[in-house]
Amino acid sequence: MSTPAVKKKFVREKFSSISNRYDLLNSLLSFQIDRYWRWKTTRLLSEFPQGAVLDLCAGTLPLSLELARQAPQRRVLSIDFCEDMLRAGKESLPRDQRRQRIFPVCGDGEEIPAPSNSVWGCTVAFGVRNLAQTLKGLQEMHRVIKPGGKLLILEFSRPTNPLVKPVYSLYLNKILPAVAGLVSGDKEAYEYLASSIAAFYEPAELLSMMREAGFDQVERKPLTFGIVSIYMGIKS
Repeated sequence: MSTPAVKKKFVREKFSSISNRYDLLNSLLSFQIDRYWRWKTTRLLSEFPQGAVLDLCAGTLPLSLELARQAPQRRVLSIDFCEDMLRAGKESLPRDQRRQRIFPVCGDGEEIPAPSNSVWGCTVAFGVRNLAQTLKGLQEMHRVIKPGGKLLILEFSRPTNPLVKPVYSLYLNKILPAVAGLVSGDKEAYEYLASSIAAFYEPAELLSMMREAGFDQVERKPLTFGIVSIYMGIKS
């Protein structure tokens, strides 16, 4: 992408085009392991069962739902810059008490529409990769988290196991775009997914950027052979 503005426009349009099939494809293409990844991420916020948390790049709200499910007193501010994704998620929210504690808002992850020091935790599932200016986004996350609060980033990573790596590469670059393109009608969106994972920062680079943004005690937890990782940081 030539400029941050061009990337934002492209990403918004691609996610808008697949919003109605996004959840179905996530479950299908991950063999439903994505549910475990979200459960694992949310468990790391168990020390903050009450008050507000931010689900940034919330998309169709699957992580927001898990955040609300695990803590019945928790309120979730769900921000995404693609209105069609949020609308699709809101329409599919279950008719239970979680609906009353999830607040979808259309907004930019690099200019978060929330006050400073207002949430106990911030989660970002598969969204940091789509930010046009990663460091600026991380600095905004740091701004809105309360002192003592936690950032959790769930993001794709590249497995290094010599047995897993070639199989994953074949699946990601060939099989996934073909199947997803057939189901969603937008193969380009999933070709972007593969290319954005390949171009994303190495884990050490992202951890360094989190420190630069002001987070302490940063660490990474790889999951499922390193296909995804959870990155954690604390605002002191």
